[in-house]
Amino acid sequence: MTRIFEVTSKVTFLDTATLLRAYAMGIFPMAESAENTEIHWIKPRERGVVPLDARFHIPRSLKKTLRRGDHQVRFDQDFDAVLSACAGGSDLTCPRPDTWINSTIHHLYQALHHEGHAHSVEVYDSKGTLIGGLYGLALGGAFFGESMFSKRSNASKIALVSLMAHLSARGFLLLDCQFLTEHLAQFGSYTVPAEQYDHMLRHALQQHCLF
Repeated sequence: MTRIFEVTSKVTFLDTATLLRAYAMGIFPMAESAENTEIHWIKPRERGVVPLDARFHIPRSLKKTLRRGDHQVRFDQDFDAVLSACAGGSDLTCPRPDTWINSTIHHLYQALHHEGHAHSVEVYDSKGTLIGGLYGLALGGAFFGESMFSKRSNASKIALVSLMAHLSARGFLLLDCQFLTEHLAQFGSYTVPAEQYDHMLRHALQQHCLF
């Protein structure tokens, strides 16, 4: 079977400056498991992209959930909780026995958040309980979505819709979702070849957007 990504190298140590340079080149890190100390540099041959324009589609059932308004969305209020939930595999929509977020990646994204580069979208129920969310990295006019979680139905979808609206309103040009999944495809997400993605990324990085 043809691999849909290239592993450029393996490392066991990273700092935030190196990580930011990698993202600016279209490369992101992943570990094979939480216990594995090695980190792989990944550059997909086809990149998943979430549209930030009219091509973004909200499923009918989700529109009903949004209209109920029995939730609250916040940004960067509890980044550590979102990161920990994503690392723990708390996703009802896509259960996974393991995670690609090892301790090195976990600590790096905590540092990136404190530096103002990494951000979270949090969804709370009417009682103030965190029920879903996502996190990622913002550079220029590009946002790199890293992981999402749901503890209740539709929570991660609400986070994604809120992120899209947030980025669009602030002039972002690119919402990178790395790999296209069935979960993301329902929103109009699509794939582009690596060469086209690199062009989109260069253009987005020239923008000066504030998350």
